[in-house]
Amino acid sequence: MAVFALLATASSGFGQTFFFSVFGSGIRETFALQNSTYGLIYSLATLASAILLLKLGPLADRWSLSRITILAVSILAAGCMIIAVAPHWLLLIPGFLLARLGGQGLLGHIGLSTAGRYFEKNRGRIMALTAGGFPIAEAILPLSAGLILATSGWRTPWFVAAGILVAILLPLLLFLSRHAAHPVSLSQGDADEYDAPKEHLAFNRSQVLRDPGFYLILPAALIVPFTITAVLFHQSAFAEIRGWTTEQVGLAFTGFAAGHIVSLFFGGPLVDRIGAQRALSYGLIPIFCSMLVLGLTEFAWTPNLYLALCGISLGFIGAAGGAIWPERYGVRHIGAIRSVAQASMVFSTALSPILVGVLLDVGVATTGIGVLFAVLVLVSAVLAQTAVAPKQGG
Repeated sequence: MAVFALLATASSGFGQTFFFSVFGSGIRETFALQNSTYGLIYSLATLASAILLLKLGPLADRWSLSRITILAVSILAAGCMIIAVAPHWLLLIPGFLLARLGGQGLLGHIGLSTAGRYFEKNRGRIMALTAGGFPIAEAILPLSAGLILATSGWRTPWFVAAGILVAILLPLLLFLSRHAAHPVSLSQGDADEYDAPKEHLAFNRSQVLRDPGFYLILPAALIVPFTITAVLFHQSAFAEIRGWTTEQVGLAFTGFAAGHIVSLFFGGPLVDRIGAQRALSYGLIPIFCSMLVLGLTEFAWTPNLYLALCGISLGFIGAAGGAIWPERYGVRHIGAIRSVAQASMVFSTALSPILVGVLLDVGVATTGIGVLFAVLVLVSAVLAQTAVAPKQGG
């Protein structure tokens, strides 16, 4: 099941921003779109996918793992095909929507929910392994798409993506999940071979939404993807303002990926040792320092250090942010509960680039942006530490 969870999160890469970013110039040129129009289409599709995820996410608690996987991969593959064949820019809207919903939304949700549901004793380590699917996709998919783009148009990688999803990844995922216990029977303790947790907690989504602690912890779970999406989306603007060369930024992204991967190996054991809630706050320390480095330093190594620190926090949050919900609320309704957190994450990552874009347009310097995000990170960490254990029954 751990391999299934890892492959599910890696497969979500076809619907993640880092994959879409490769095709921006080609799509805009084909349909004569301005940057603002293209960005608006993408943001609206992302926001719509967050809303739909609230409806579809709870299916992970009621459907078998294979059935929900078929739905997610089918939605993602359909989105890839629509983008590939779109004759008019209006068809990009449903294409983006389905790709974002199936990829960043459902497949990421399924992978992390599986890791939380089927494991308890080593949940932090399994969650770290599962979150490792994201940097694996970051390393493979954009590079592969770029190689294809070098010899063909931007539509070809989307055709290839749909083919890989249907012909390779879906059969593999179904094979790996063939013996998975149904979520309902698992919550009743019928699958001890998965190291499944005993059902001492069984909060439903309504009870969770009435828990004040949920709203204290949620900002800490969201602040890293919120911050990183914003700074990466506007990285070229930051480079122009600060005078960083393309080579500098490229090397800095190598450090970002390395920090992300390495920190996953430390984040998982830390969660198992001190608990997800404490680890969640500790995992925000690197990105707090990162934003201060961005805002307050003007050295040649500034982009390298600030992006490496971002990657380190991303790895820690990948382990702690996924483990916090089953640890706090149990696994019986983890699909419904995680869908709220996942939808909130998708929603926040749709808005954060807009926020930074507005700040840049009104003349706020990178110093102000870095300090602002550092303050937001600090507040999020403090709030998470004030959340007390919930009482069953809400």
